[in-house]
Parts: sequence; structure tokens; C-alpha cells
Amino acid sequence: METEKSAVEIKKQDAGRGLATERMKTGNTYLPNVDISEDKDGIYLTADMPGVGDKDVNITLENDVLTIEGKVVPDAVEGHAAVYREYGVGDYFRSFILTEAIDRDRIEAKIKDGVLSIVLPKSEAAKPRHIPIRAS
Repeated sequence: METEKSAVEIKKQDAGRGLATERMKTGNTYLPNVDISEDKDGIYLTADMPGVGDKDVNITLENDVLTIEGKVVPDAVEGHAAVYREYGVGDYFRSFILTEAIDRDRIEAKIKDGVLSIVLPKSEAAKPRHIPIRAS
């Protein structure tokens, strides 16, 4: 079964085809879970990035690649050293390839309580429209 292509494609981590993004950074980096929804006006990304605040997130768009980066500063208790941790702490990184159907000048983003919401408005040419029928 063939699926319809959306206006946003998740960037595949496939080094064999040269699409993987390499980062040189110490520490853990996590791929945030993302929900993607769509309506006639746009595409909506919601990314879970616990521990990331509005000053710690960076979103860039370069060469049709939308990149999300979030920095997490681990909580430290003064005078204590971690002996055992079950919760992994690290930064977040994820990329998406956008098609020409997205109006790049109207992209919006906000973050609240570690949940990043990005609105990718569709360009007018990409929106569905009604074609009127004229009687001959």
C-alpha cells in the first residue's frame, strides 16, 4: 500500500545514503518523541523535551532542513554526588526535511513545560481549493 507524502518528511538516519547528521559533542543526546498532525492550513509538530526551557531551545531552518535542538542542564544538589540514576539526562536533537509546500516565513514555535509546539503553515499554492463548475 502506497502512502501519500506529507509536506514534512522525517529525516532518515541512513548513513549509507548520506542523510545522517553527525554531531561532535560529549554527553548524551536524545531523539525527542514527536507527534505530527495536519489540517488544510498547516502541519503541527509537538515534541517532548523534558527539562528544556525557552532559553535552552534552538530551532533553525537551513537548506529545507528544520532542526530542533534542546539543551538540558541537570539538576545538582549541593554537597551531594549522584550514586545511582535511572533517569537519563542529556540534550535533544531532531531534524525534518520540509517540502516547498511550507510557508517558511510564517513558521511559529513555542515551548511550555518541556513540550515544544511548532506550526508549519502551508503555502497558499499547497492548500486545497475548490474549483467552481460553470455551465456551458
